[in-house]
Amino acid sequence: MRRLLILVSTAALAGCSLEPHYVRPAATIPRTWPVGAAYAPATPATPAPVDYRDIFRDPRLQGLITRALAGNQDLQAALANVEIARAQYSGQRAEQLPHVDATAGASESHEAARAGGGDRTTRSFDAEVGFNAFELDLFGRLRSLSHAALQQYLASEAGARAARLTLTQSVADAWLTLAADRSLLTIAGETEAASARTVALTQARLSGGIAPRTDLNQAQTLLQQARSDQAALTTQVAQDRNALELLVGGPVTEAELPSGIEGLGDALGEVPAGLDSHVLLARPDVAAAEHRLQAANAQIGAARAAFFPSLSLTGLAGVASPALSALFGSGSSVWQGGAAAALPLFDGGANKAGLSQAKGERDLAVAQYQGAIQTAFREVADALARRGTIKAQLAAQIALVAAAQQAFDLSQARYKEGIDPYLATLDAQRTLYAAQRTLATTRLAEAQNLAALYASIGSAPP
Repeated sequence: MRRLLILVSTAALAGCSLEPHYVRPAATIPRTWPVGAAYAPATPATPAPVDYRDIFRDPRLQGLITRALAGNQDLQAALANVEIARAQYSGQRAEQLPHVDATAGASESHEAARAGGGDRTTRSFDAEVGFNAFELDLFGRLRSLSHAALQQYLASEAGARAARLTLTQSVADAWLTLAADRSLLTIAGETEAASARTVALTQARLSGGIAPRTDLNQAQTLLQQARSDQAALTTQVAQDRNALELLVGGPVTEAELPSGIEGLGDALGEVPAGLDSHVLLARPDVAAAEHRLQAANAQIGAARAAFFPSLSLTGLAGVASPALSALFGSGSSVWQGGAAAALPLFDGGANKAGLSQAKGERDLAVAQYQGAIQTAFREVADALARRGTIKAQLAAQIALVAAAQQAFDLSQARYKEGIDPYLATLDAQRTLYAAQRTLATTRLAEAQNLAALYASIGSAPP
């Protein structure tokens, strides 16, 4: 029996394969990133993995990312899918080996007495070890299915790494968005306070007969606008916190949150942008697409093998005896073996259709793989285009706020002295308010651009 098992196992492992030879499709993207007015000059960089701790340096944000990687339920679902794919691969791989079972049984039959005879009782006992209908993988059908299952498992594993990368970016984006909304809330509060003082001043001037009622009405417009913005932003900050807690998978304390977007620039590192564009081939989503392509390629081998004969073996060895005491004695051994072959003669074109479907799915996987590479290239190119101009935009916006502040201070002073009408002061204050709000959103855009660039070319966290 042991020799038979060794024989069939060797035959199974020695079968040929009908899978097409896999060659990675050439990446249809330029080797270098785009250049032009929107892009900063590229600097040489070594293709070392980019860790999120090198980019998001704030200890509070790092702690939240670590918690999210351990507690986010969407990520846990992705990891569960990896375990499912791993089990499916193990199960498919086991089909290449015989399933050996041990059985034991006992039976008893009784025949009633007939004329001239007595009752007769017959007993039998048996114990056997064997395998049933084990398919010899002569043409690699089972091996191709196992290979396909392996690639699907690897695709799921790469998908889980992509989920970690996306989650890291999402936590950073949510944390930074909350910081920006808190800054906007502060700006609205300061504008509301300044507007309230202006309204009080205008009311006093109106009571003294110096200012018309239109000045008071105009002053109240910005005051009520700031109050409206405060209410909306108070709600938004609360919703930002809820979104962050959902990503993290638990409550977030006040100590883990930023007070505003100002000053966070120093807490963010830089992503090396001088890498060869073919580094994208190692991106988790691109790797997952290639594993799915390899799985589809393996399915062609299984579809081709269906055209050829299949051979299955059955083997059994054991002992049998009418008495339990003699079951393992000499002369009680039994064995049997068998083989069955099947050759498809007419299937109505089912095998041909199966092969055509497998080839079509392979072609689809090629297109999806190329599409994943092109999408990855565009994401990096878009992030680099924003990175090349955002610092200049931020510097200009800071200068704009400073100029608007000076203009408002001067206009307010001139209004108090009765030199300018209130409309000039109102315009200056509105300009300052809008410039301050734009500066906060520009700071957020700069930080989120860095997070997007990290996710585009970074390495998934462990």
